[in-house]
Amino acid sequence: MATTMRKLSRFATTARAAASFSASATTVTSRRAIDFETTLYGSRCSTYSNARHSHCFSTLDKAVGGNISYSSIASAARELHEKDLPHSNTNYAPKDVVLYQYQACPFCNKVKAFLEYHDIPYKIVEVNPINKKEIKWSDYKKVPILMVDGEQMVDSTDIIDKMFQRMHPDSVSEDEETQKWRGWVDNHLVHVLSPNIYRSPSEALESFDYITNHGNFSFTERLVAKYAGAAAMYFVSKKLKKRHNITDEREALYEASETWVDALNGRQYLGGLEPNLGDLAVFGVLRPIRYLKSGKDMVENTRIGEWFSRMENEMKPHRDTSFQEA
Repeated sequence: MATTMRKLSRFATTARAAASFSASATTVTSRRAIDFETTLYGSRCSTYSNARHSHCFSTLDKAVGGNISYSSIASAARELHEKDLPHSNTNYAPKDVVLYQYQACPFCNKVKAFLEYHDIPYKIVEVNPINKKEIKWSDYKKVPILMVDGEQMVDSTDIIDKMFQRMHPDSVSEDEETQKWRGWVDNHLVHVLSPNIYRSPSEALESFDYITNHGNFSFTERLVAKYAGAAAMYFVSKKLKKRHNITDEREALYEASETWVDALNGRQYLGGLEPNLGDLAVFGVLRPIRYLKSGKDMVENTRIGEWFSRMENEMKPHRDTSFQEA
């Protein structure tokens, strides 16, 4: 990652220098220079493979023929981008993908966001959280569980890493920025959610109404879970609030949302022009709360709404997704 970023930086610097000092060059304004760098660094740098420096400068030589222009630089950048992308296994198409989940589970939604962004068809088995009969066959008793052509994968982060590696077998590793924000999602953002969705008795009931209506419950279980579960989680959320040193639930949610928008630093996505694994992780865990009161408040009171809407539009249609019960 560091080698690639240094290479791209040298490329951009050399291009700007050539544009400035060539008498016959077309003037490249400061604004366009910034846009050019944004285009370069906004790509999926975490999936780039290391290339030789000579390739970088030979590519630039093609663009500089005594008359350099913004369009020629951009063309060279696109060529560099395409040649340096790691081999993507476009033939990787698992035949049978089944996700064992709870509908409202943030970690399950991380996996769903990954699958839907990459247009991987999958089936859902909604697990009953009371008896978990749907996963009795597994030694692993948590969700998500992803079955891929008969192979069991567990833990949302590991699932995504394995699937991504199969799609990009030549990828060395993700960049430090993506690692940082994926860790932030698992270690901070998810802990802000429960104190918010169960903040008051009415919000706890709203949350459990969503959970029981979308979950795999019998009629009796649905009634018991909705009211008993809402009451229990209202009190549990107060303990969680204390455990994670949260003073004001909403302020913590707003602060996390603004922290994420600041991390984007003016980019459409953390990945630049396309979402990366960091974007998918944040979107996945926030997705279940988006249309609850807490999620609506979050969008109304922070700058996260535009990014969230872009991410929703990146998800592929569910034409091959079906719901099933074990």
